[in-house]
Amino acid sequence: MEYEHSHNHDIKLGTAFKIGISINIIFVVAEALSGVFSNSMSLVADAGHNLSDVLALVFSWIAVILSQRKPTLKFTYGFRRSTILVALLNTIVLLVAVGIILYETIQRLRNPVEINAGSVMIVATIGIAVNAFTAWLFMKGKKDDINIRSAFIHFVADALVSFGVVVGGIIMIFTGIHWIDSFVSFAIIAVILYSSYNLLIDSVNLALDAVPENIKIEHVHEYFKSLPEVAGVHDLHIWSLGTTDAALTVHLTTCVPTNVNFIGSIQRHLHEQFKIEHSTIQVEYGNMEDCGNKF
Repeated sequence: MEYEHSHNHDIKLGTAFKIGISINIIFVVAEALSGVFSNSMSLVADAGHNLSDVLALVFSWIAVILSQRKPTLKFTYGFRRSTILVALLNTIVLLVAVGIILYETIQRLRNPVEINAGSVMIVATIGIAVNAFTAWLFMKGKKDDINIRSAFIHFVADALVSFGVVVGGIIMIFTGIHWIDSFVSFAIIAVILYSSYNLLIDSVNLALDAVPENIKIEHVHEYFKSLPEVAGVHDLHIWSLGTTDAALTVHLTTCVPTNVNFIGSIQRHLHEQFKIEHSTIQVEYGNMEDCGNKF
């Protein structure tokens, strides 16, 4: 049994993607140009990080659109798993950005230049506002979708990174130590790697059909065992159809006859209690070994 979702949130989410992508593209271009003209590697690094997040938003938006397409005779579950592939792709984009930023930062350490710290501070301050606003756009949906959660985390991290760039600019103004800019760039790299690691683990788990993080399979198993009609639970599998939808299959042994109402009540409970939208339940009646253990 599969439950329908309201599309009101999807419409609002689409608006959030449009706004987030638009303002961040404008900011990335402005930040990159400012970084080049002010000789600030931290600004260039932050622009590279923000560009990777813009690409992540674009990929995530495409995945959300694909996930809403109806199933076909070939893709009987629809295209919801595209959101999982996009989560993996986002991780790869972030790691590529790390490699480029790391290389450029090392080159800058070898060939130091004078940095316009004032410009760095102004642009980074704008970055705090842009990233904080973008994170706010995705705050509501972050609990239910790994793509939305990753977008939220990325932009919160970006706001903190921009704050670090401002602090670096202040230090450079008062001390004249320009290698602080490279130090801030390395700090940005550390933030990207940390956020990428968590996203990578979650994405790989989903791709390998692991039990979703928000579902405890032992709790589901205990629920089945607690049913008075059920004597045995076999072949219990729970996996993600996408970044928001979960599926379940299970074989239940009963020692008393059951009907379709029995299965329907279980499916409703799985949906309401464990957020499992698609469940397939096979009932096996009269297994003497299991019935002997139950009664």
